[in-house]
Amino acid sequence: MRTERPRLALAVLALALLSGCGANDDEAPKTPRTATGSLEQLAEQAECDPNVQTDADELRQANCRTADGRYILTTFATDRGLREWINEANDYGGSYLVGRKWVASGDAEVVETLRGRLGGTVETAPEHHSGSGDDDSGTGGRGESESEGGEGHKGHHDKG
Repeated sequence: MRTERPRLALAVLALALLSGCGANDDEAPKTPRTATGSLEQLAEQAECDPNVQTDADELRQANCRTADGRYILTTFATDRGLREWINEANDYGGSYLVGRKWVASGDAEVVETLRGRLGGTVETAPEHHSGSGDDDSGTGGRGESESEGGEGHKGHHDKG
């Protein structure tokens, strides 16, 4: 009888471990590894024909329009440049899909759909209106065009 107890404990432990791994395997295909690459490479993975609006040393930015909706894809020369941009853009609210040296900004639903193609982390900020009333300006400036995205949700969702 004494040998039955350790075997039973091992069997229960093995079953628990297998059950836990199975749950994670079901979620793995939903969020791919975070994409990397140039603006054009990321746009291709996102199934977008990028309309480049800004082509500077520190960042490149393009408008994208797909069947899922409209969003802005931005790549950065440095991680610091990305973080500074996000910090400024958060003042305007919106939803952002953030990868290493890139961000996609748009409506929350579009950002979640893109996450299924590009991976990354979804960040949302409360919507703040500056009173300009011009949501379709297409200026592509830092933080200026994010007014087209977001439902005003708060929070931070880590990649799965």
